[in-house]
Amino acid sequence: MKLFVYHTPELTPSGSVPDCAIAVDVLRATTTMATALASGAEAVQVFSDIDKLLQVSAAWPQEKRIRAGERGGAPVTGCDMGNSPLDCTPERVLGRRLFISTTNGTRTLQRVQDAKAVLAAAFVNRQAVVKYILAQNPETVWVVGSGWEGSFSLEDTACAGAIACGMLAALGAAPEEIAGNDEVISAIALYHQWKDNLLQLMHHASHGQRLLRLHCDEDLKYCVQTDLLDVLPIQHEPGVLVKGQ
Repeated sequence: MKLFVYHTPELTPSGSVPDCAIAVDVLRATTTMATALASGAEAVQVFSDIDKLLQVSAAWPQEKRIRAGERGGAPVTGCDMGNSPLDCTPERVLGRRLFISTTNGTRTLQRVQDAKAVLAAAFVNRQAVVKYILAQNPETVWVVGSGWEGSFSLEDTACAGAIACGMLAALGAAPEEIAGNDEVISAIALYHQWKDNLLQLMHHASHGQRLLRLHCDEDLKYCVQTDLLDVLPIQHEPGVLVKGQ
C-alpha cells in the first residue's frame, strides 16, 4: 500500500484516480458530513454549485431534506443552515438527506468521485477511516486536503498526518514504508508537532482565524476532537455519501 497526500484537489495528478480517495476538509465540510451521518442523516449529497443544489433538492419533500450552503465561512441565503457540524443534531437531521455546498470541501469530493472508494475524513472520525483502509488494503490511497480556494491549509494537512500516523501505529511500519510522496512525511511531522494542542493550531490557521471572526469558536473546539465518532462516510454513488458499515 502506498499513501499519497495532496494539499488541494488542484494538486492531484490529472488523468488518474487511486484505489481509495479520502477527502479532508476539517474546517468544516467533512466534519459536518461525518456528524450528520452519525446523527442519523439518510445521506449527504455534495454540490460545488449552490444553484444546482437548490434545483436537485427541490425534488425532495421539505421534511426529508436539509439544504446546507456556505461561502467564505458564512451561511448562504436560501439554505436551511450553513456549514456548522453543531447544527447536525439528531433532532434536525434524523432520516433526512443533507444537500451541501461549501467553499472548498465539496469541490474536493467531486475531484475524486471516480475513485474505486471515496471517503470523507476529519479528526472526529479519523480512526474509523484508518480501520477501513487497513481492512481493505487498497494499493494506492490519496488523502486530498481541501485547502482554501486552491491554497495550502494547516488543518487539512495535520489531519492527513493523523490518518498516516494511525496507519503506521497499526502496521508497526516506518513512514518511508508507506509514503508515496514527500507530502506524507511533512504531514506526519506537522501532526506530531501539534497533536496535543490542535485547537491552538486552528487558531494559527488562516481559515481558523476567519471562523473566529465569524464567532465560530465552538465549531473549532468541536472540529479538533480526534476519534470522537465511529462513522465512515463512504460514497454510494457519485456525489452521495452514506454511513459505511
